[in-house]
Amino acid sequence: MAPNVSERTYIMVKPDGVDRGLIGEILSRFEKRGFKLIASKLALPSKEHLEKHYADLKERSFFPDLIRYMHSGPVFCMVFEGLDAVKTGRAMLGATNPLASAPGTIRGDFALATGRNICHGSDSVENAEKEIALWFPEGTLQYKLSQAAMIYE
Repeated sequence: MAPNVSERTYIMVKPDGVDRGLIGEILSRFEKRGFKLIASKLALPSKEHLEKHYADLKERSFFPDLIRYMHSGPVFCMVFEGLDAVKTGRAMLGATNPLASAPGTIRGDFALATGRNICHGSDSVENAEKEIALWFPEGTLQYKLSQAAMIYE
């Protein structure tokens, strides 16, 4: 049976990553890994939009600071498609606490503080689909990579 290469994940470069000029580096790492970019945009989300995105953290003490920080500047939103995209995407980002992230991961290479950890990545296929619907109500593109046969068995 062929692998499921149509799994999608939502990756967002947070305001600190955008401000530090890391969009290209992060996008490049996912493309070099073999993931297909099927949607992207620079956004300045409203507080209400961010509250929907982080609704699962609403009761946490850091929630107001998180929303304030995420509303402090633009974010870069991306949807990638590929084999085991959610799990692999999370591994590429590294641990939520950058100090626990291995060198070679995005957070391990570029971040020091949990509250300024460069990126968000979907934590499950179900949440990825919810996040993609929230951030890309217009939908995503469907196309075939010319090198797909070189990436997938």
